[in-house]
Amino acid sequence: MSTLTPAGEKLLAAASTLFYRRGIRAVGRLRDEVDADRADAGTTKKTLYDRFGSKDALVALYLERRAAHWQEFLREHMADRPLVDVFDVLALWLADQDRGCAFVNAYAEIGGTDHPAEPVIRAEKETMRAYLVDLVRAAGLPDDVGVELHLLYEGASVMATAGGLPEAPALAKGAAERLLSACGSAPTDGGAG
Repeated sequence: MSTLTPAGEKLLAAASTLFYRRGIRAVGRLRDEVDADRADAGTTKKTLYDRFGSKDALVALYLERRAAHWQEFLREHMADRPLVDVFDVLALWLADQDRGCAFVNAYAEIGGTDHPAEPVIRAEKETMRAYLVDLVRAAGLPDDVGVELHLLYEGASVMATAGGLPEAPALAKGAAERLLSACGSAPTDGGAG
């Protein structure tokens, strides 16, 4: 992940807010959007292209930073907690993310277009899947159980916002506990610390 100047960081922050709130395609001419939001961005049109080269590159960086932020949040909140608590952490994260998963949203807009952010989206999903597989492995369970937990996690993320079911993470946690119990593991095995 690249290091940016303070002006570049301000532009990335302003653009990230726009991309998440309005959507990537809805932010058509990013330079004009940044101009309209210049008080927050505190930068010029020239900075956009000097720092990022293109809107597509900025979108990819926005998603890279968002993935890093989520992973840090997850590690911090999962320390010394049982693996099923990942659904509680998801609920906590979603409390401030009313448009749902930025990666699902971005993929809906740019998936299959060879956009430079597509590998970032896939990497974030793979990172989360690997995280859950590692947790179930540590609990002595087969990798497939981690993949199944990832499916529950992704479904809960989408249903909590787009599906209008805010209790989806809690429901997914209950399903995860039943899955782990059926596998012969106590639902609290496999702390993430």
